[in-house]
This record gives sequence, structure tokens and C-alpha cells, in this order.
Amino acid sequence: MKRGIAFGLGLLAVSTATGAVAAPKVTGTLGDHAVLQRNQPVVVTGTAVAGEAVTVVVAGTSAQTKAGRGGQFRVSLPALPAGGPYEMLLIAPSGTSQIHDVLVGDVFLCSGQSNMELPVERAQDAIGAIMGSTDDQLRLVTVAKATSPVPLDRFGTQPEWAAAGPKTTGSFSAACFYMAQELRKTGKVPVGAIHSSWGGSQIAAWMGEDAQRAAGRGAQADLLKLYARDPAAASRAAGLEWERWWRDRSGDQPGREPWQPDAALDWQAVPKIDFYEHWGVPVLESYLGMLWYQKTITLTAAQARQMATIAIGAIDDADRTWINGKPVGGRGGWDVRMYTVPAGTLQAGRNVLTINVENAYSTGGMPGPADAMRLTFADGSSVPIAEGWRYAVAKRIEGTSPRVPWDDITGAGTIYNAMIAPLGQTALAGVAWYQGESDTAIPGYADRMKALMAEWRHQVAVPQLPFAIASLAGFGTPAIAPGESGWAQVRDDQRRAAQADGHAAVALAIDLGDPLDIHPGEKHEVGRRLARAMGALAYGQTAPASGPQVSGVVRDAGGGATVTFAGVTGALHARGAAQPIGFELCGPAAGSCRYAAATITGNRVTLAGDGKPASRVRYAWADSPAVNLVDDAALPAGPFEMVVR
Repeated sequence: MKRGIAFGLGLLAVSTATGAVAAPKVTGTLGDHAVLQRNQPVVVTGTAVAGEAVTVVVAGTSAQTKAGRGGQFRVSLPALPAGGPYEMLLIAPSGTSQIHDVLVGDVFLCSGQSNMELPVERAQDAIGAIMGSTDDQLRLVTVAKATSPVPLDRFGTQPEWAAAGPKTTGSFSAACFYMAQELRKTGKVPVGAIHSSWGGSQIAAWMGEDAQRAAGRGAQADLLKLYARDPAAASRAAGLEWERWWRDRSGDQPGREPWQPDAALDWQAVPKIDFYEHWGVPVLESYLGMLWYQKTITLTAAQARQMATIAIGAIDDADRTWINGKPVGGRGGWDVRMYTVPAGTLQAGRNVLTINVENAYSTGGMPGPADAMRLTFADGSSVPIAEGWRYAVAKRIEGTSPRVPWDDITGAGTIYNAMIAPLGQTALAGVAWYQGESDTAIPGYADRMKALMAEWRHQVAVPQLPFAIASLAGFGTPAIAPGESGWAQVRDDQRRAAQADGHAAVALAIDLGDPLDIHPGEKHEVGRRLARAMGALAYGQTAPASGPQVSGVVRDAGGGATVTFAGVTGALHARGAAQPIGFELCGPAAGSCRYAAATITGNRVTLAGDGKPASRVRYAWADSPAVNLVDDAALPAGPFEMVVR
């Protein structure tokens, strides 16, 4: 009898192992140790043998569907209350798979750029936070960085969940972790935190096709679709667009642009292949802008007849490359460039390679490595191109140059397609968003934020999905006089987008910044403020979501103005001074703003008139402003610009 039992168990083991090869597999973020969103239908997607019935069983509920011709399946189970852990079974004729240790609670998605990506181990209070982070009811998962020109239905690397603890917390997003940790106290249910961010990314890269079109970026969406079908045609179109942009902004006539082989610029010898800040040229040690690079290559007739590839090493930040005045490529990001050179581009004898390099932050230029810089022909031969370069500083042009929509971090949905679209209809309790630094020179952020929120809500089928938006922290040289600020404009766009939405709120970080560090380490308080905003939006907490937010500006008889704030806990106060600072009265013209003397009464701030026109009021309007207006909850007032009524 024992032999019979053993034989039967052996057959079961063989059957299970064989069946597991074809057993259903899940997509999205579902996996061992995952958290499912409570009180919403549980949507499970995955792959199985085409045409087979797939049954999903979890927490005493089940649902069945049939895999389509491509093997994909989607099944929706009834909403579940908070609880667990549970085992989930996926049963099909070809095999059964099991997902272990599943909790049901609240799931939050955290996304954005580097200030969301910055991990707990790099935050200010990392050691204590990591060592005290053990919580089996708080689960963390990070989506691997990836891009795609088309929306994907599954992640390239399946995300893996883990419970919070000393071995897992340190590498996880600090702002996201601290928010989730705080929300565990609020909801008193299991919490799952999904982290999907990418440093340096523009908001456009996180917007799918629908959001692109809603924000007036239909042309970029169309060009990305062309790239997915015909990369060479898309590259040519992008090159022509960049050239039109340059001529419109510079006034250069066709045939007299700097990328022409005989362009007459103030050419200087490139000292070495390296970041230009390392050349020892004083005017370039802190230069942000464009440089032109040029090099002459002499080729034989046999070489010139061939198709080729050109490798120019890494570029920081963006390039546009021509050979003999013909565009051959260009994109943003900091990775190695290699472009196809179509047959007919090269010519026997003299060939001129011209590269425009644009740097918007920190180091810039062509850092190489030199031995990777090479022109390689179709027959396998090649010529090195690291020597003999010259450069010229480009004329100053307002704004940034057009980026190709297939760029990793500045594209038209490239990150969305690979890091958000595969979430499918993953049920969520809310989204925390910390991004905007890379958009500070690009108008229309409020429209892009509105379009992104609408698209993500549509994807997860939650029309009122809460969004907690981290308002940009201060960074840069502190202001000593009123002026224009792209950072302030993004903060104001974030405020306006949240106020117009009705299901979004900003979490202020203006007082938590560092003028010398674009990645300030104080993420614990950022997380708490995100949790406060999310608590009001997702849990109905009565405390103001954001703290003091401007609600109106009216003109005073003396030519000044009174600013009223909503969301004030108690009353407003001037921290460390007798009066609030950072307020400006402005006329209609640019450059007409001046600092204003201010006094506080309750939830109002009165600005004294100065005899000059005052049609606008601004507050904290600088990249790194000095601010001191807070309420009894120690929350700062948010930056704004508003017309005087």
C-alpha cells in the first residue's frame, strides 16, 4: 500500500511538473506577496494555451474565462474586503499555477522622475528608517525601467513584490515608502506600493496616445506611430522638423545654417573627447546651452559608395547629427549614439560631420569614449573619428530644441507604453506623482497633467482616482529680486491642475528643497504630505489636503491687494519674522513685478500699494524662493500667480 501511495504521488508530481510548463501565467503586477485593491473588482490578466478555459480562484471566490487565439485571457472577480493572506489558483486543462501570500487592502501607484525614484537609502534619515521598516502588511514592488514605441500588454521584466523590511526598503522609492507607511496608519489595512518612475523624464513620456492628443501633441503621437512602422522615415521627418525649428528661432536662411559643411562659425579646436567642462576653457566651465561640433573625414570612392553606421559615443544631453549637411540622426538622453548612414550620403574625398549638442543640466558634450567613435562601412571596414574635432558655441535661442518622440525620457509616450500600459486595469486606491523638473522650460504643464490624469483613470476604470501631486521643491540660486521662473510656473500649473480637477491635491515641498541639490534628501516629510493629501482624497479625512492654497485676490482701495487662502488650519503666520515675505505686486508687462510689504489677518494677507499698477499678484515666484508663510499645522502656503479682481 505504501508503494502504491508513493507511486501515485510520483505520478502527481510528474503530472504537475509537466502541466506547469503550459499552466496559466499572470501579467501586470500580480505575483507572490502582491496586494489586491479592496472593494473593487479584481481583474486578472495573463496567458494560457489558446482556446482553453481558465478559472481563477481566490478568497472563496472564482471566475472563469477562455483564452483567446493569441493565448491572452482576462477575468474579473468580485470585489473583496481587506484581508489575507490568500492563495490564488489559476486552473486550466494544461496545468495549474499558484500565487502565494496575497493580501487585499489599498494599492497606491507612485510615479514621476528622479525625486520619486530617489531611494530610502539616499534620504536623510535612512538608517533608522530602514532598520525600523519591518511590516509584513506593507508590500513594495518596483517596475523595471523600459520603453516602447507601442503600448505593451505585459512588462518586459515581471515585477516582484516583497514585504517591507531592512533587506527591501533601502532600495525602494523614499517618497513612496514614507507615504505608504503613513497611509498604513490611516487605512489600517494592508497597503501595496507600486513604484514606477524614471529620473530625468518629462511628463510627455508618461502620456499615452490619447493623452498626447488631448494635450495638443497629436503630431508627436503620429510621428511615434510612424517610427514604429518605419524608423528611417520617422528619423528623416524629425531631422527636417529640427531644422525648421532652428531656422524659425535663429533667422538663418536655408543653406546658411551651422550644419552646412562650410558654416562660418568661430571654430576652436576640441582639446579632448570629454565633457566640455573638463576642457579647461573658462567660459564653458558652467555653460548650459548648445555647442556645434565639426570634423572632416576623407574617404575613398569605394568607401563612399557604401551604407555605413556612425558611432559618436555618449551625448549629454541631446544631439542632432548631419553628414555633408544631411540629417542622419539625433535624440535625447545620455546613452551611446549609433546612427545609420544611408547610401548616397557619403562622397569620395571630403566629408563633413556636424553635431549639435544641447546641455540643459550639469555636465555636457561628447564624453566618448574615444575608442568607440567610429565610422563603419557595410563591408566591415571602419575609420576612427575621435581625432580632429573643432567646436563653436551656438547662438543663444530661447527654449529647448525639439526631441524625437521615441526618446527614452522625453518621448511621446515611450515610458507609458512600457511602464504604465502593462498595468492594465490594476485596481488602485490612488496615484502619487512627483515630476516636473524636466518640464520647467516647456509651457502647458497644466494641460499635460490634466490629460495624464484622465488617461490613467480611464485605463484603470476609476473615473475619480485620487492624484496626490508633489509640488516641486526649491532648487537653484536663491532669488534676490523678482524675475521669471520656469520652476514657479510648473508649481502654479500643478496647483491649477489639482484645483480644477476636484480629485487631486498638491503636497507642498517648497520649504523642503536645497538650493544646491536638485534631489533634496528630506523625503520623509514629502511622504507625510503626500499621505496627508491622499488621506483627504482617498479616505475622506477632514484635515485640509494641501495646507494654505490661494483662493482669490481682490484689489484694495489704496492700490494694493488682499489675498485669501483656503485650506488653512487655524491661522496664517510669518515664520521667523514680523511679516510674510515673497509676495509681489505686478503690472501687466513683463519685468513689472516688485516685492510687496505684507501683513496677515487670519487667513488673509494684505499687500500694501506702492503707487504703481497692480494687476497681478505672485508669491514664491522663483526657482528657489525664500518663504515663511505657514499655518498652525506648519504647512507652507503654495506658490501662485493670480490676476487681481
